[in-house]
Amino acid sequence: MAERATVLIVGAGPAGLVLGNLLRANRVDTLILERGSRARVQTRARAGFLGANSARVLTEHGLDAGMLHNGHLHATCAFRDGNGQFELDYSRLGRGEVHTVYPQQHLVTDLIAEYLDRGGRIRFEVPVTHIDPQTATVSYNGGEAQARFVVGCDGSNGISRRAVPAGRHARDHGVAWLAVLAQAPPSMGTTTYAMHDNGFAGHMARGPHVTRYYLQVEPDEDPAAWPDERIWAELRLRMRVDRFGPLREGPVTERRIVRLRSDVVDSLQHGRLFLAGDAASLISPSAAKGANLAIMEAELLAGALTDALARDDERALAAYSTTCRPRIWRAQEFSHWMITLLHGPADGPDAQFQRLLRRARLDSLRDSRAHQDFFAENYVGI
Repeated sequence: MAERATVLIVGAGPAGLVLGNLLRANRVDTLILERGSRARVQTRARAGFLGANSARVLTEHGLDAGMLHNGHLHATCAFRDGNGQFELDYSRLGRGEVHTVYPQQHLVTDLIAEYLDRGGRIRFEVPVTHIDPQTATVSYNGGEAQARFVVGCDGSNGISRRAVPAGRHARDHGVAWLAVLAQAPPSMGTTTYAMHDNGFAGHMARGPHVTRYYLQVEPDEDPAAWPDERIWAELRLRMRVDRFGPLREGPVTERRIVRLRSDVVDSLQHGRLFLAGDAASLISPSAAKGANLAIMEAELLAGALTDALARDDERALAAYSTTCRPRIWRAQEFSHWMITLLHGPADGPDAQFQRLLRRARLDSLRDSRAHQDFFAENYVGI
């Protein structure tokens, strides 16, 4: 016989786990199916910057214990190139908001533990093979589950996305990063974006002993071609250590290629299936919006599902797509703006023109308070 749940969630990332916790707080029977093992989900290093709205959601719903104990506030970023460096304290700009640095794998570990404490059901290593949006039936290897509603939180390549026939708008930005995780303390007190003729380099703290670095590489690059010494040599060059000071180096524990792609699904609902997180909209990591969009969508959807289940009021559910879409596109627009700011043009007849435009963007960000306020509001918020 099929397993049953009131709400069945596919995927145990930030979107699915925040949604599951919020529904359990309202005593909604939930079941999460996750294709990976618990160990893999809890050690998968991804996002690390939580915006002010995400921190609010976690705090208001009692999901912030780990974040408060182990996270730290971050309020500055720096831009450096051949003309020098400038810093922005965005806590003094825009709405005066800051990021909370808390690695996603730690957040996911917290959310799983809290979800289980709230009586939620979760099954790991269960790859879903089919979803019927009309009957809210989910098939997986060895069984079937049926619910009143299904929520797909299994990413842009998951089965949930393929079950929604609506069109999508997609863009491959033609840029790739080598994402590096180093067992080394942060080298700078800020998130630092470095522009160089060899390509972009980024420095993002992930804790007192771990740092995330990015290096722009060719999209078909093999991570294995980047041993530790090559990575550090290129980071030293692009970060201009001869001018700004040395890096605090350590062993590289992760290296993978991230292609900067974006897409948005036209409708986040089909029948009784709803999408959240990367399943709803994949966004490039250039502005750290992915996990924050996921948490925002989970909060909206939890409220709408609770209205439908507790009060037989489906108005918020019917409006879910139209409510989310403007925020998704605003995040996409800012992410695209960051991509054009950070990455130099390919060689071509107008390459020098494009480089000078980027220089003008940086100058404006350095000198214009109005431009800085716009940047801060979009950088931290959604």
